[in-house]
Amino acid sequence: MCNKCKGNYYITTPIYYPSSNLHIGHAYCTVATDAMARYKRLQGYNVKFLTGTDEHGQKIENKAKEAGVTPQQFVDNIVLGDRGVLDLWKLMNISYDRFIRTTDDYHVEAVQKIFKKMYDNGDIYKGAYKGKYCTPCESFWTESQLVDGKCPDCGREVVEAEEEAYFFRLSKYADRIQDLLENTDFLEPRSRVNEMVNNFIKPGLEDLCVSRTSFTWGVPVDFDPGHVVYVWIDALNNYITALGYENDKYDDFNAFWPADVHFVGKEIVRFHAIIWPAILMSQGLPLPKKVYGHGWLNFNGEKMSKSRGNVVDPYLLSERFGVDALRFFLLRTFPFGSDGNFTNELLINTINIDLANVLGNLVSRTTAMNQKYFGGQLGQGGESAPLDEELKTLAADVIANYEKQMDKFQFSVALNEVFRLLDRANKYIDETTPWILAKNEQTMPRLLTVMKNLCECIRIAAILIEPVMPDSSKAILDLLNVPENARNWDAKCYCADADAVWTTSTGAALFPRIDMEKELAALEELSKPAKPALEIEPFAEENVDFDTFCKSDFRAVKVKDCKNVKKSDKLLQFTLDDGTGTDRQILSGIAKFYKPEDLIGKTLVAIVNLPPRKMMGRESCGMLLSAVHTENGEEKLNLIMLNDAIPAGAKLC
Repeated sequence: MCNKCKGNYYITTPIYYPSSNLHIGHAYCTVATDAMARYKRLQGYNVKFLTGTDEHGQKIENKAKEAGVTPQQFVDNIVLGDRGVLDLWKLMNISYDRFIRTTDDYHVEAVQKIFKKMYDNGDIYKGAYKGKYCTPCESFWTESQLVDGKCPDCGREVVEAEEEAYFFRLSKYADRIQDLLENTDFLEPRSRVNEMVNNFIKPGLEDLCVSRTSFTWGVPVDFDPGHVVYVWIDALNNYITALGYENDKYDDFNAFWPADVHFVGKEIVRFHAIIWPAILMSQGLPLPKKVYGHGWLNFNGEKMSKSRGNVVDPYLLSERFGVDALRFFLLRTFPFGSDGNFTNELLINTINIDLANVLGNLVSRTTAMNQKYFGGQLGQGGESAPLDEELKTLAADVIANYEKQMDKFQFSVALNEVFRLLDRANKYIDETTPWILAKNEQTMPRLLTVMKNLCECIRIAAILIEPVMPDSSKAILDLLNVPENARNWDAKCYCADADAVWTTSTGAALFPRIDMEKELAALEELSKPAKPALEIEPFAEENVDFDTFCKSDFRAVKVKDCKNVKKSDKLLQFTLDDGTGTDRQILSGIAKFYKPEDLIGKTLVAIVNLPPRKMMGRESCGMLLSAVHTENGEEKLNLIMLNDAIPAGAKLC
């Protein structure tokens, strides 16, 4: 870190819809944001890097119902569970400073205050909404904005929506927003500006529906029960509520707002470049300094999407190639701002050419020669030549260009500068021929300088790649035994001289070459969907007469409580509402398949006229119905669950 702080820097990703199928496209924007945050920290800025999850809305409510859980349980599982959002960010080495969930109490409280403030100043009014709505995108559209009658963003069907609603006077701010977009650098890349102005503002910016009454999973409008805040009004305000605006959770709004940059995908630029500025204008707040709309990461020419079946698993790729290599590939290969087309061949080629052949090879050759010729100890002294000055001049030029491109969010161009230096250093080895210099005692001083210059080029490159490849950067600097005070941004300048002393180590190859043909075959095999080996119990051959069947009393029961039975790894003890007014206790051997807390509130099926029996010294009055099958040689058991609208005690027939 630099000795003197350069000031505060606030950078954000969009908060993500909790998806159960996170893919490499989800990581793309966050890896870029992380690289920028690390770069600014390296320079000496006090960085606040915000990310999080957007957890309200109709599609969440619908998916939770389909899964048979509450919306909160649904989002908790996806955000906090195995391979959830936080799990993926940990995998991808995302160094966020703050993580916000829109279900956080402090955020809900703040959004309610913001909504009321905009209502009190006359920017929100009550009316009735009738028009087109895309549930997956949580977006309202006019007829003219539809493409072939479908959502222009995702291409899915839209539905007619008609309900009482509150509206935001977005049209009031049309002129100010158009001026902001056309006459400032607020939105980049510049190509996004024409799209926003021509497609949304010039045709006539309509007032925005900002509340819903047809579902309940959202921030309640506290002064009008039955209304919930439109999910984008809820979500966009996270950028300020996460700093403590209109809440007591945090207290750094004044220090970090306005944001230096919001990184967002191009599909949500409209919300960030039009609606978000208007919300801030309505509250009299400063606008963010910049919104940067990056492109999509495509697969075979199409945007990655679960519905298209073309998602790419970041866990699989990271396991096989390493997280740093994957991060490098994303930012080295695709210009930030444009669409990129992901292929496994391109990924492997990038690793082989850039990381194995250029960077890895340079580090391996240099440390091996240092060990062979000097025992890894490069002391004082040496002999310079004009070729060294050329290398030093190039290094200074690379550093300056790198900084310029990083400040413009052009990660691929910045990394290209680093590889200009690495390529030149590899060529420098061929030009100086260390293996020949080492044969003559008189040329050993020259060899010493050559080795020092190579170490210095590697040191500078390692500092420059740190934002993108933090672990690899550290590994390289550790091989060179670079002291901490020579690893920061202040020490980036070229400083190899006669007084320099180096103690280097050797190690395994940082980036081994990958056999393209074998790896592609392995990836293809691993990517095939698993075929579950299901074995179903054969039907019993013995027939049961109808009268005997009718004697079984099947009832809907509600789970009031559920807990593990002590000293048993199989039994759960249920307290059930069976509609009689008296709790019913049933024990069931399903502890290996369910957590007790996940079953509370569920509606199950029980046979209630079985004679009571003792299990582990406790009475069980009935039996819960389950479906049993064998999967991959292991018995699986699933409780039969009913729609929660069915009352306790309802007889099944």
